Amino acid sequence: MTTVTIPDLCLVALVGISGSGKSTFARRQFAPTQVLSSDAFRALVADDENDQSASAEAFDALHYIAGKRLRAGRLTVVDATNVQAHARKALVELARAHDVLPVAIVLDVPESECWERTQLRPDRDFGRPVLSRQHRDMRRSLRSLGREGFRQVHVLHGAAEVDAAVVAYQKLYNDKKELTGPFDIIGDVHGCRGELELLLDRLGYTLDRDPHGRPVDARHPDGRTAVFVGDLVDRGPDSPGVLRLVMGMVAAGHALCVSGNHEAKLLRKLRGGTVRIGHGLQETLDQLDAADAELVDAVPAFLDGLISHYVLDGGRLVVAHAGLKEAYHGRASGRVRAFALYGDTTGETDEYGLPVRYPWAQEYKGAATVVYGHTPVPTAEWVNNTICVDTGCVFGGSLTALRYPSRELVSVPAVRAYYEPVRPLVVPAPEERGLDLADVTGRRTLVTPAGRVTVAAENAAAALEVMSRFAVDPRWLVWLPPTMAPASTSTVEGYLEHPVEALADYAKAGVPRVVCEEKHMGSRAVLVVCRSAEAGLRRFGIPAGGTIYTRTGRPFFGAGSAVETTLLDRVRAAVGAAGLWEELGTDWLLLDAEVLPWSAKAEPLIREQYASVAAAAGAALPAAHAALREAARRGIDVSALESRFAGRVSSIAAFTEVYRRYCWPTDGLAGLRLAPFHVLAGEGHSYLRQDHEWHLALMDRLAAVSPTLFTTTRRLVVDPASPADVEAATRWWLDLTEAGGEGMVLKPAVDAGPRVQPALKCRGRDYLRIIYGPDYLSRLDQLRARGLHRKRGLALREQGLGLAALDALAAGGSTRAVHQLVFAILACESEPVDPRL
Repeated sequence: MTTVTIPDLCLVALVGISGSGKSTFARRQFAPTQVLSSDAFRALVADDENDQSASAEAFDALHYIAGKRLRAGRLTVVDATNVQAHARKALVELARAHDVLPVAIVLDVPESECWERTQLRPDRDFGRPVLSRQHRDMRRSLRSLGREGFRQVHVLHGAAEVDAAVVAYQKLYNDKKELTGPFDIIGDVHGCRGELELLLDRLGYTLDRDPHGRPVDARHPDGRTAVFVGDLVDRGPDSPGVLRLVMGMVAAGHALCVSGNHEAKLLRKLRGGTVRIGHGLQETLDQLDAADAELVDAVPAFLDGLISHYVLDGGRLVVAHAGLKEAYHGRASGRVRAFALYGDTTGETDEYGLPVRYPWAQEYKGAATVVYGHTPVPTAEWVNNTICVDTGCVFGGSLTALRYPSRELVSVPAVRAYYEPVRPLVVPAPEERGLDLADVTGRRTLVTPAGRVTVAAENAAAALEVMSRFAVDPRWLVWLPPTMAPASTSTVEGYLEHPVEALADYAKAGVPRVVCEEKHMGSRAVLVVCRSAEAGLRRFGIPAGGTIYTRTGRPFFGAGSAVETTLLDRVRAAVGAAGLWEELGTDWLLLDAEVLPWSAKAEPLIREQYASVAAAAGAALPAAHAALREAARRGIDVSALESRFAGRVSSIAAFTEVYRRYCWPTDGLAGLRLAPFHVLAGEGHSYLRQDHEWHLALMDRLAAVSPTLFTTTRRLVVDPASPADVEAATRWWLDLTEAGGEGMVLKPAVDAGPRVQPALKCRGRDYLRIIYGPDYLSRLDQLRARGLHRKRGLALREQGLGLAALDALAAGGSTRAVHQLVFAILACESEPVDPRL
C-alpha cells in the first residue's frame, strides 16, 4: 500500500492519460463534492462529455467553481488529463490566487494498458495516436512539475500501485486549532532578556536556569502557553539569551513562536546570504560571536522552523508578526508569509525612510481575534478585534503580553532605551470612515458566537427604513435587546404558561441553576452612560454624556431632551456613588433596563388599543348581560347565553384591571422608576456572559444608593431538576402574579452556550389577557397549538448577533463593524413571527 499524504487544504491536480483510472481513483479517495471533472463540465455546457469543442468553456466553468471552493477553504480535486503544461499552469495560478498549495498526483500507467481500457469504452472514439501523444506529454511533464510550482508531487507507478494507494491528510503547520490555551501572547522582545524575564515572572511563569544561571525554560503552573509574535532578536542587549530561553520553552512545549522579519533576515545571513546590515542586525551578530557554540549551532534550525502565523483555539485566535487579514488565515503561500512578516505595504516610504503600510486592521471584519506586533505603539489598543502588542520595549517603552481569552494586558517597563527609534512612537487615531450602506443592505451572512446568521434582503430593507428615519445617532447604537421566547406551552389546567414547563425546558437542556427574575411591566430601554462628555467623545465620537433608546433604536425621551439629560445625570451619579466606575475600570457603561410605568412610554398605545376596548366592552357587555338576565326572569331559556356573557363581563373587568396596574401618572422624572438588570459592556469588556447573579448584585447597589430612581429585581435561584425547587418557584410565581405582577423571566445562572435559550418568559394568567384578549381562557385548547420553533430560533440568532456586537464594541471595533451587527438584530425583527409570543 502506498500512502499519498497531502495538505488538508490544497488544490489537487490529477495527472494521467485517458484510461489511467483518474476518475476511479478520485471516486475512491475523495468525496464527490470535492472532485471537479472536466468530462462533467463538458457535459454541463454541451450535453456531451466527449465534445472536445466545448473544452474551453468547460474549463472556464471548472476554474470558476474551483475558485469558489478554494476561497471558502475547501479541498478541491481537478480530474482532467492535465498532461500539458498550459493546463497545469492555470491550476497553479488558481492555487496561488487563493493562497493554497498546488499538489500533483500522477497516475503513471503504461500506455498499452490505458489503450485496452479505452477500447472497452464505446464513448471514447479517438485513436491510439491521441493516447500516445498524451503519454509523451505526461512523461515529459514528470521532470518539470516541481519547477512549475507544484509544492508536492506524488507519482503512482502502474495500475497496481494506483489501486493500492490511499490518500491521507496532513494539517498545515499553521493549523493549531486544537490548542485552546489559555495563552499569554508576548510582543516584540528585540533582545531585551531582562524585561522578558520580568514579564514572565509577572505572568506567573517559573524560570528554569542552567548551571551558569541562564534561563533555559519557563513554565506556568496552570498550564498556560506563551506565544511570541516574533522579532526576538536585534537592537537589544542580549539576543542570544532571548533565543536560548524561547527555544527552550518551544522545545518543552511551553511556548509557540512565529517568525518575525528580523528572524527571517538573521537566518538568511547565517546561511551565507547577502543582506543589508542594519536595524540592529550587527549587534545580534556580535553577540552571537561571543555566545557558546552549542547555541549558535542550534539557532539556524530553530529560525528555519518558525512559520508565518498560527491559527489557534478553534480558529478564534490568529497570531502573526505583522498581523494578517481574514482571507489569509490558515493559508500557505509566499504572499501570506510576506504579509505576516512585513505587513501590507504600498511600496512607498515615509519621511523617516520607513515603508508606508496599509491600515489593514481598520478594515478588518473577521471573527477571529488577531494579535500581532512589528510596528511599535505607545500602548496596546484594540482596533476591530485586532491588537498590536509591540509597545517598543527596546526603544524605552514596555514589554507587553495579552492574556487570552481574558483579554487582560500585562506590561513591564523597559529598564532603559537600548536603541533610538527611527520614527517616534506615536500612532495617529484611526480614521473613522463612517457607515457604508453596503454593510447593511441586501442578503448578508454574519458570523456570531451562535453560528452564521443570514439576514434576508427584504428584512434589511425594513430595518433600513427604521434606522434611517427614526434611530438615534448610530455611534450610540451599539446593541439592541434580542427577542425573548416564552416557555413551552403549559398543560396545567387553566394556564397557557406555567413555571413547571419553563423549568422543565432548562432541565432538559442540562442547565444546573436557573435564576427566576421578576418581570417588570414597563418599556425596554438601553442606556449608554458616559462618565463625562470627554469620555463620550473618546469612545463614541460624540461629546455628550450618553443617550437612552428603545428596543428598536429610537430615542426614548427625545434625543437631548431635558428628561433624558436629567435621567442620565442621576444614573451617572448613582454609578459613581456605587463605585462602579473604578471597580469596572471604565468611564462608560452600557445598561439594559426597564423604564416604569408602562404608560410613561406607551400611553398612546394604551389609550388606542387597550382603553378603547375596555371602554366599548364596559359599556356594551353589562347592558347586554342585564338584558339577558331580564329575559331569563321572563321565563325565556337564555341560560347558556347569559352564562357566556357573564363570563365576558368578568373577563373585561379583569382585562381593565390588568393594564391599569401598569399605569400611573408621571411628570418629567417624577413618578419614573428604572429597573436595570444587565451591565452589558464597559471599556474593554463585554459582560453579557457573566452570571446573572453578578449582574443583579451590581444593580442592587444602584438601587441602594438611589432608591427613588432605581428599583430592584426580585429573584429566586433554583435547580430546575429539583421537584422541591420547582414547587418553590411555582409558589413564588403565583404570589407575584396574583399580586398584579406580569410574571417572571428565567435565565441560566451561567451562560449555557449558543444552543440554549438565554431567557424564557413565563407570564401570569391575568397578564396574558393583554396579549391574547380578555376572554382568552375560553380558547386555551386552540391557543395551546401555538408553535414556538420559529420564535426560539429567532431569539438564538438575535442573541448571537448581540453578543457579537458587544464583543466588537469591547474590542474597540469601528462603528461600521458594530453597527452592521446591531442593524441585523433589527432586521431579524421583520421575520414573520406571531407577535403575541
